[in-house]
Amino acid sequence: MKFISILPVAIILLFIGCMEKTNQDEKATTQNEDPQYLLVQNSDNVELTSTTLTLTGIDEETIFFSDRPQRIVGHVYTGDVVANWGKGKNNFEEDPPNATLSIYGDEEIADLVVELRNPKLEEDKLTYDITLLEGEIPDFSGETTLFIDLVGMPLTPVSVAGVARRTRRRVVYHY
Repeated sequence: MKFISILPVAIILLFIGCMEKTNQDEKATTQNEDPQYLLVQNSDNVELTSTTLTLTGIDEETIFFSDRPQRIVGHVYTGDVVANWGKGKNNFEEDPPNATLSIYGDEEIADLVVELRNPKLEEDKLTYDITLLEGEIPDFSGETTLFIDLVGMPLTPVSVAGVARRTRRRVVYHY
């Protein structure tokens, strides 16, 4: 009888031990991988058509950050982002990134998912050619945040716009 009552506990302990080994292997693999970055651009206003996105009053610096475990955070000049758009492996010219655009109106917020191409920076205006992937162009404008997909991995399942691109649906929770 004691053997039968101990058996479920032994199976659970064996399962937990296997899971811990898997978690350790995943952590070691993740820590050895190159970090992937998300870019964030903020502006005072936006001009939006079905084919172009112009961020007016664009910040001089673009924020970047990586996912865990590295958790790297920093700033890069927006002009450098534009200048390097088509350079390097997995560049955005060859494989345009997706981005989530949040527009903050006086009483409402609009979120769109777009594909970005051909950035042009002129003084404090940054213009992209876009393809609208999800959402509708709002009839209002305001301060804007553009979340540009993971650098080098635009279709990964953990990327902001990559999820929207794959599923074409979202759920919004307001607290």
